[in-house]
Amino acid sequence: MRNLSHNLVGALCALGAAVAFSLNDVGIKFLSGDYPLHQVVLIRTLIGLAVFIVIFMPFNGGFSVMKTTRIKAQLIRGLCAVAANVMFFLGLSAMKFADAVAIFFVSPLIITIFSVVFLKETVGPRRWSAVVLGLVGVVIVIRPGTSAFQIASLLPLFAAMGYGFLHIITRRIRDTESAATLTFYTLVMFLFSSALIGVLLGHGRYDGFGHPALGFLLRAWHIPAASDLPVFLLIGVCSVTGGMLISQAYRKSEAALVAPFEYISLPLAILWGVSIFNEFPDSYAMLGMGLIIGSGLYMVWREAQINKNGG
Repeated sequence: MRNLSHNLVGALCALGAAVAFSLNDVGIKFLSGDYPLHQVVLIRTLIGLAVFIVIFMPFNGGFSVMKTTRIKAQLIRGLCAVAANVMFFLGLSAMKFADAVAIFFVSPLIITIFSVVFLKETVGPRRWSAVVLGLVGVVIVIRPGTSAFQIASLLPLFAAMGYGFLHIITRRIRDTESAATLTFYTLVMFLFSSALIGVLLGHGRYDGFGHPALGFLLRAWHIPAASDLPVFLLIGVCSVTGGMLISQAYRKSEAALVAPFEYISLPLAILWGVSIFNEFPDSYAMLGMGLIIGSGLYMVWREAQINKNGG
């Protein structure tokens, strides 16, 4: 009964995280045409940090969440999170919403590859086949060598690699670091990085290339319009809430139960793309998405079976 309760909590947390992250992505894309990315991330982080300090910190040990025995790993992990977010959001500004999200969901396959390279784990032929199938799905969505290909479509792929490194570091330090501590240091790195990039690029002198992603990176800072403040509030609350919920989900229940709920983000991305941004995935993109989702879910199921059978 206790396992059932933990699984239910884990599933609900994962579902909540998927919705929160999806809404965050909608807000980022909505703002990407008017503000520079580093300004958006800085404001989002300040709001998220305020929510974390007021709501989450008191229930997770107060200021003790700042204590860590793995400061170097925390900072590297935070930089991986910053890099993954920056590349994904730049890609999101120039691509169809659902396409960018689909390419990013190759991350479980990349994590499998990194597990072999960096953690010396063993992966059997069936999981390698799933990796290949998922990468074929990415190629179908990106379509290199055709008129539909754009350089920006590589950015979510690089973001997935950054997320893969983040996950590997998390697996190394999760036994000594709480979810709240991981979240706190990630917020600190977002705050520092966005402020630094803002100092270097916030003047806007390098803008003018005419590309959506480059404009999102290089345009000048300006005071947000009052009508956009609810969107900034939305992404600030959703980013920190999603981070805490997904950490709690993986703490409370098995990855095999949690991971499928993360894939709810993809149908949500299709819904937001159609209803908000008037973007309709074509048949090639839908085929690629299907291969990516199928291979990712098979990977999760296969790993659960191996763990259940003891190897």
